[in-house]
Amino acid sequence: MPQSVPSLPRRVARILRTSLFAQVACALVLGIVVGKLWPDSATAFQPLGDGFVRLIKAVISPLVFCVVVVGIAKAGDLKAFGRIGLKALIWFEVASTVALLLGLVAANVVGPGSGMHVDPAKLDASALDQQTQGGSLPSTTEFVLNALPNSFVGAFADNALLQVLVLACLVGAALLHLGHTKVPKILPAIEQAQEVVFAVVGFVMRLAPLAVFGAMVHLVGQYGLGVIKTYGKLIVLCYAVAALFLVLLAVALRLVSGLSLWKFVRYTREELLLALGTASSETVMPRMMQKLRQAGCRDDAVGLVLPTGYSFNLDGASIYLSIGTLFIAQAVGVDLSLGQQITVVLVLMLTSKGMAGVPGSAFLALSATASSLGVIPAGAVALLLGVDRIMDSMRVTTNLLGNCVAVFAVSRWEGALDTVRAKKVLDGEIAFVPEQATEADAAAPVQDAAVPVPSVKEPAPEAG
Repeated sequence: MPQSVPSLPRRVARILRTSLFAQVACALVLGIVVGKLWPDSATAFQPLGDGFVRLIKAVISPLVFCVVVVGIAKAGDLKAFGRIGLKALIWFEVASTVALLLGLVAANVVGPGSGMHVDPAKLDASALDQQTQGGSLPSTTEFVLNALPNSFVGAFADNALLQVLVLACLVGAALLHLGHTKVPKILPAIEQAQEVVFAVVGFVMRLAPLAVFGAMVHLVGQYGLGVIKTYGKLIVLCYAVAALFLVLLAVALRLVSGLSLWKFVRYTREELLLALGTASSETVMPRMMQKLRQAGCRDDAVGLVLPTGYSFNLDGASIYLSIGTLFIAQAVGVDLSLGQQITVVLVLMLTSKGMAGVPGSAFLALSATASSLGVIPAGAVALLLGVDRIMDSMRVTTNLLGNCVAVFAVSRWEGALDTVRAKKVLDGEIAFVPEQATEADAAAPVQDAAVPVPSVKEPAPEAG
């Protein structure tokens, strides 16, 4: 007898039950609808998104520490780790500068703020102070010092990723120096801790649809959709430049590694949609690390490049800052010369590196840029208060994809990328298996037996 075809409702129910992408997509649409119909409920649903972000942030620091320590210890070459870090910084600087220049050229050509004739004196500067919470971006010296931990426990308690990275490098170097004979139980313990953290991530990810729903209700209910009409030209320009930048990233990725960015987007569609819904790329860092490792990137490259990029490679923010600076200048009737625009690039190259983790960092960077030029009233930055939240989707997506491309590029540059495996994973020939999955799941016939999954759980069998 021919097998009966499941009815449409059953198929839909099965997809919703098994696909995180479908669950998050439905939550996204439902959140927009609820936020539009009942805007007063925005505050009530906000804790759903905030709580999810907190839970994910709680495991990021221990996860990064474990991955980096295990990566260094198993690679067995601290010099290679140093080369990866240097090459990552070079890639970050080039990518961020290209993003800044693209934004400036586009803003000069389109002129998103031209003809607005805004009087800065009539803008509410107090709202800007509330957004930034009276903070300031760290100077270069402060940024370097803040990257050095003054307490082992404090680095984890403050969720300071750069400090955690420094500690992980020191611990990994110490393990290499002492050797496995002197401290035979440390590395297995860290590996087991890593498995526990990934299991926690798996539990928390089940709450992702609720988080996206709450975040979207809050966004639409509090800010509304009317802001899109008011700042339509600016919004379209920022998203168009981000799309152009991603095309350039795709070309660079293809030239460097032979991989397709579009296939990577398809491979990580669940994580990208979750990042869009929660307006935070940190919520998907643990899953992105898993997917990059299973796509052929070596552990030490993933553990160093991806977390570092969250502080040094903010491509989407760079596009927004450069366009935003010229938008403000055009709106208040200030014509910036070529020399002043070069100053904008130089200032933003520095200020964009200290933005991570600072409340209202985009406004602080814009204010610092306006002050350095001396011709744009600092209070004019308040013009972007109404549109900033709408730009989060562009910034998050571009930042996240930019950092993932950096992992592939630096891994290929350092010889730490299994290109054959990467292509098979992105083509769907090897299915992604979350690292908190059971052994039975991992043994399911979705893997290509000819290409073993790179994992820190078990060392590769020695020949003979």
